[in-house]
Amino acid sequence: MTANDHLDCNRPELVVIPCGSRKLDRPAPAADMYVGSYHRACRKGAEALRPDRLLILSARHGLLDLDDVIEPYDTPHGAVGSVTARLLREQATLRGIMGLDPVVALGGARHVGLVRAIWPHARTPLAGTRGMGEQMARLAAMRKALESHLP
Repeated sequence: MTANDHLDCNRPELVVIPCGSRKLDRPAPAADMYVGSYHRACRKGAEALRPDRLLILSARHGLLDLDDVIEPYDTPHGAVGSVTARLLREQATLRGIMGLDPVVALGGARHVGLVRAIWPHARTPLAGTRGMGEQMARLAAMRKALESHLP
């Protein structure tokens, strides 16, 4: 999928974006906790899709609503103590969101792999990119294309 395939994932029921390594140094809502440029770019891209629901996939906490208050942490995806697909499946089941479609996953390979373990049909607009810089460029292009089609 490329940034111009925006119509294929317009108005998803759910967009899942990654957390970020740069965080505030105090407890805060998840919407404010992650302050890095990559997370912010994913968030802006997700918001441009105008999803019914937007969740953050935290490496420590799993699926977070934007208003969930959390403590800062230092656990990257794939590290000891990080969330697993099994935990995410349990969280999605408890939230009643297993059957959502379309689902869009914005993020790198580890993030997308976890999301696809829950929603194998998830659309991945950043697939095929070769790193964070290219992903951020695609997010910006996707956002621009989506915003130009707003009613």
